[in-house]
Amino acid sequence: MNTAATAPRPGSLNLGLVGNCAISALIDEQARMVWCCLPRFDGDPVFNALLQPGDAGSHFAIELEDLAESRQCYEANTAILRTQLFDKAGNGVEVSDFAPRFFSRGRYFRPMTLVRRVRPIQGAPRIRVALKLRYDWGQTVPRITRGSNHIRYVGENLTLRLCTDAPVSHVLSGQAFVLTRAHDFLLGADETLAEGIADTARHFEQETASYWRHWSRALAIPLQWQDAVIRAAITLKLSLYEETGAIVAAMTTSIPESAHSGRNWDYRYCWLRDAFFVVRALNSLSEVGTMEDYLRWLSDVVVQGGGGHIQPLYGIGLERELPESCVPHLVGYRGMGPVRVGNQAAEHFQHDVYGHIVLGAAQAFHDQRLLHRAGHAEFTRLEQVGENAVRVYGQPDAGIWELRTRARVHTSSALMGWAACDRLAKIATTLQLDARAGYWQQHAQRMRAEILEKSWCAPRQAFAESFGGHELDASVLLMAEVGLIDPRDPRFVSTVEAMEKSLCDGPYMRRYEAADDFGKPEMAFNICTFWRIDALARIGRRTEARAIFEAMLAARNPLGLLSEDTHPATREMWGNFPQTYSMVGVINAAVRLSAPWDSVI
Repeated sequence: MNTAATAPRPGSLNLGLVGNCAISALIDEQARMVWCCLPRFDGDPVFNALLQPGDAGSHFAIELEDLAESRQCYEANTAILRTQLFDKAGNGVEVSDFAPRFFSRGRYFRPMTLVRRVRPIQGAPRIRVALKLRYDWGQTVPRITRGSNHIRYVGENLTLRLCTDAPVSHVLSGQAFVLTRAHDFLLGADETLAEGIADTARHFEQETASYWRHWSRALAIPLQWQDAVIRAAITLKLSLYEETGAIVAAMTTSIPESAHSGRNWDYRYCWLRDAFFVVRALNSLSEVGTMEDYLRWLSDVVVQGGGGHIQPLYGIGLERELPESCVPHLVGYRGMGPVRVGNQAAEHFQHDVYGHIVLGAAQAFHDQRLLHRAGHAEFTRLEQVGENAVRVYGQPDAGIWELRTRARVHTSSALMGWAACDRLAKIATTLQLDARAGYWQQHAQRMRAEILEKSWCAPRQAFAESFGGHELDASVLLMAEVGLIDPRDPRFVSTVEAMEKSLCDGPYMRRYEAADDFGKPEMAFNICTFWRIDALARIGRRTEARAIFEAMLAARNPLGLLSEDTHPATREMWGNFPQTYSMVGVINAAVRLSAPWDSVI
């Protein structure tokens, strides 16, 4: 609940996400749509107020005069967001936001459309509709034309149409008016609606609610923390760009990892590493449809690579080149620029990528539920990825944290090289290819022995971040998660203990202790905290793991969403939002720590 009579400070991440696996939008506590990229996740932010606060920014707001209080929640088990606004006299309105998604005519209907339904819920509220739309990253004011029930926002590359049964004159002028009945606003492609505005909005909402409720019902959720898991799962699903199968790391660009840090990156692309963790988390809930969509995209990546170098990330349309540039006319989140478009990490050599490809595809060879189970042809392609993992194993790279000015033989990269070989051996066994299984087992055994030897730092009594290294890195905790080492092995247990002394601030965990391109990191990185939770549970410290998990749940925003980083003292969220890595952690921790269903039924 927000009870402030004044506007919230610019740039709060107390935002809700709506979307339909084609587009998305972020909406603040006062029902302002402050971020929306079109025609897809990595497109032009037609609403950019998140990165351009004040009059210069663009947004879509339903403003209640004399606002005194707001309440916000999701409709249970759906991606439909409800925001209630009340004025000082007690008059109130409810704004319902969603993007249509449901099955129709043999396909998923997911148009480039955002629906806003506004209704009075108390008294005689007076509202103002403020739709300020900009193109070309805020530089171009669209040409506006109007009809009896629509407004067109005409740009050079994109034209959007708002269909509404509210007074068009009031929308255009920003004139306040008394809300005596419900009004609907459908913003999308420049097309005429087939049915009436209210009928269309009502139909879209009913069908979309039904879709999400049925989707959520099919999840194999743990007994405890069910609401948190369902919200995390829906958020991960919304991060799928279904047309191609890509999964974006986050919906935003340039939310700094910490105040005035310059660590501002564009996350609206598909990292093979992040996508694997998303797929694995949803698979753990028996939601395999996302994996099947992602494997389409992943197959294209592998074929496009032609047996050679594979980038750590690509555009959601398989774009290889994502040149990084700055947008100087946008001031950035809370005025903390720069605002970046593109990501130079696409040019990196990150050797863990090959392991994440194999890990992401592995279940398709073993899961008989799938519509398109992988077989010999897919295995042959995947072996090319494995050969790349063997070729680059033990060579310096930028590592999992994408260091721009320092290369080492990172333990996490070597670990994923081992994982590629280990999983290929298991796949070959399933396919009854004994010779290939033996081949990959030999590579895996050699790598495992070397990793355990060369990454061990005796003075620290811990596995270090690189071969022969001395510094600690949270990514080494993945050793147990992917099965390289028994978590009860004394070396792993002492690694966890060493990291708690050097990387942890209470329940929160930083990525690494060494300085990077921007200095020494101070902010807790959420996925690392979740890796710690997993490690603690595996080594038998479940009570501590549960306490840390509860702290992470408390660090979510009021709608149950997480960004990339958490300030260890203030619990304030930083980094791009919502971060799939972080939402993955919620699911993994709940599945790992929950009491079993048979304890209550």
